[in-house]
Amino acid sequence: MTIPKKISFCLWLFALPIVAQTYVLDTIQNKYSFVNWEANTIKMAESSPAFKSLFRKLDTIAKGGKEKLHIFHIGGSHIQADIYSNRLRSYLQTMSPTTKGQRGFIYPYSMAKTNNPGNYKIKYDGKWSGYRCSVRKDSVAWGLSGVTAVLKDTVSNIKIIANGNNYHDNMYDFNKIRIFYDNWSDDYEISFKQDSLVSKITENKQAHFVEYALNTTVEEIEFCVRKVKDTVNAEFLMMGVELMNDNTGIEYTSIGVNGGSFSYYERCRYFKEQLLLYKPDLFIISIGTNDAYHPDFDPKAYKKYYTDFIKLIQQANPDCAVLLTVPNDSYYKRKFPNPRTRIAREVIYEVAKEQKMAVWDFYEIMGGFNSSQSWYTNKLMPRDRIHFTVKGYRIKADLLLQALANSWENELQLESNSILNQIINE
Repeated sequence: MTIPKKISFCLWLFALPIVAQTYVLDTIQNKYSFVNWEANTIKMAESSPAFKSLFRKLDTIAKGGKEKLHIFHIGGSHIQADIYSNRLRSYLQTMSPTTKGQRGFIYPYSMAKTNNPGNYKIKYDGKWSGYRCSVRKDSVAWGLSGVTAVLKDTVSNIKIIANGNNYHDNMYDFNKIRIFYDNWSDDYEISFKQDSLVSKITENKQAHFVEYALNTTVEEIEFCVRKVKDTVNAEFLMMGVELMNDNTGIEYTSIGVNGGSFSYYERCRYFKEQLLLYKPDLFIISIGTNDAYHPDFDPKAYKKYYTDFIKLIQQANPDCAVLLTVPNDSYYKRKFPNPRTRIAREVIYEVAKEQKMAVWDFYEIMGGFNSSQSWYTNKLMPRDRIHFTVKGYRIKADLLLQALANSWENELQLESNSILNQIINE
């Protein structure tokens, strides 16, 4: 048998040209024996009305139709790193000439003294302190991101650069910017380095942001936060930034905070107000690794948190498709494979059946209990056997994309591999 020199997967969408495609699904060419490849499916999607609508809308956009589709993906450190979520974002936004939506909501993590994704850049000065909803001793106002950077200094200059280490050069631009902050206070003011860029200012006191419409499209912008009152304990709370434009297509918002769990996100006072600004079409929930980490894990509380969170999503959009992802197998204190992930898995299936939503069972796909040891041995996870290496995250992204594509094909009765077409170069 001839062994292929290279196996790659390209997105091939019907009769559309693939000139926009400059990436390949190249990470899953090595069929690792410990991976359960047959389990890589989106379970129960076929019985969910929300997923039927989602796949029809995806299909319209992929064929060149001009619609907007918004995906949210929430989790802990796996999502804050934005490696596998960004890979998915890049795939979906380059399926056709009409699929690239706006970059959308981001968080300037480096200002909060925590790791920033590499696909956008933040430059700033001044003294900032960081607070995460997942740190018990931290207490501050949080919004959608679960992270808040606090400035008590006199002035800070901030530069937002929409493009960093992306799969494509100059991927994003914007002609509007929202800054989420504590606009219930007037101790600080925001001004732009180029005031002439701003054509309109709109303020939202309920969701706590100011939106600046620009008279041109840019890829980066610089603004200044300056103290204007000597109020006792004056501070500026940065809760997030949104980079917007008028594009149709797919927008992919990732929300992640290191150590994030349902109970920690519940601490975010303005999470609901900010989520309700949007109408998500697909919401991917990747919360559970931290919930099930400790021996005091409470399955009943976890189920209630999960169910309540889905109901919150449905307040934003009653027709939203919700994908419940089972956490990966992991180790407790780097010593023992964690048996509680199996219990969380059972809860997730219960919730999915009750709420008529779908499941991507990555726990089963990666090999089940103690499979993280095999991933670690093959350099797909670091020593903690909780997180993944860059290659591990890329494999995870490629697996999820493949599972979504297969469900899409099945739902619309498309030819097998018509969305993801395997190309083998002998």
